[in-house]
Amino acid sequence: MSTAASIAIALIFTWCGFICAISFMESWLKFRTPGLTRPVGLGIGKLIFSALNKIERILTLILMFLLFLIPGSIYSAINGLFLLVIFIILIQTFLLLPALNKRAEKIMEGQTLPPSKLHYWYIGGEFVKLTTLIFSGISLLNQS
Repeated sequence: MSTAASIAIALIFTWCGFICAISFMESWLKFRTPGLTRPVGLGIGKLIFSALNKIERILTLILMFLLFLIPGSIYSAINGLFLLVIFIILIQTFLLLPALNKRAEKIMEGQTLPPSKLHYWYIGGEFVKLTTLIFSGISLLNQS
């Protein structure tokens, strides 16, 4: 197994851990904290998801570079899978997160808003991204 493949595999599964810990645990558990108000919880969520998104963009760039270095990976299904991850990151970065942040700001200011499906789209993207990353990591393990 090449060094680039080893690093890519480690980064992919670390990224999976971030998604599981933040998107599927922290995001809803914080609202079960006694005394935590909704505006404070939304403020924490904005901060954490902004940081996660920045980390994901950095991981995307590093993995794109590493996948280029791994012999044979340029023509493999791994790149097809990873293109899906890139697509989801772009949608989350430029569409979903800005819209969710605006919505959170309005709620934090005391406005009452009608229900929105934005969170469902974001969560769906997280499930697809996580699944795709897992398959990419497994494919790299099998390829090496």
